Amino acid sequence: MTTERRSAFNDRLRSPMTWHWTGIVVLSILVVGLVFRLIYAWTYSDANATQTLEGKQAQLEALKQDTLPLRGLDTRVASIRDRIGTFYANRIPSSYSSVASRIVDLEQHSGAHLSRISYSQAPPGPELTEIQMDASISGEYPQMMRFVNGLERDQVFFIIKAMQLNGQQGGQANLRLRVSTWMRAADAAASGIPVKPAGQTSSPSSATGREGN
Repeated sequence: MTTERRSAFNDRLRSPMTWHWTGIVVLSILVVGLVFRLIYAWTYSDANATQTLEGKQAQLEALKQDTLPLRGLDTRVASIRDRIGTFYANRIPSSYSSVASRIVDLEQHSGAHLSRISYSQAPPGPELTEIQMDASISGEYPQMMRFVNGLERDQVFFIIKAMQLNGQQGGQANLRLRVSTWMRAADAAASGIPVKPAGQTSSPSSATGREGN
């Protein structure tokens, strides 16, 4: 019986059908392995794609936040330019005479007496040139305060740089002021006001005397 069994087993091994089914089983195992490999690769790739997409979306949101202040910038720039143009047109004097006439008007309105005023211009800037005034006024305290308040609130753009109360006798007092305004560089150059060297402080000798006195 043993010999017969061995002979039958050998016959089965040599049978083409046995090798056929063996090949089918091996190929099936390979196919299943490849399918699992493909599923794993697809899952891993899909996870990476999801992470990449989320990262790109986060970058896009960050870029949106970064560019948010720039939205409407062209409109804001145009608005600022219009406001600057309006400021120049309404508050920057075009000539020396317009500055002098405003000072005289403020003196008359306040009741104070403008005993001296001198003008000088700083070195010209790229667009505007500073016009500096050194003035002395006298009068009662309320009159001088009306003059000072008038300067600060005037349509012409005046900036008070310094004030010094020199003395008081009875109801009268003397006040020295250093005031600045600005003119367009071309208008300042044509005004005839002397140019003060850079670094020189305001002094009566650096400017013209009061016009009309």
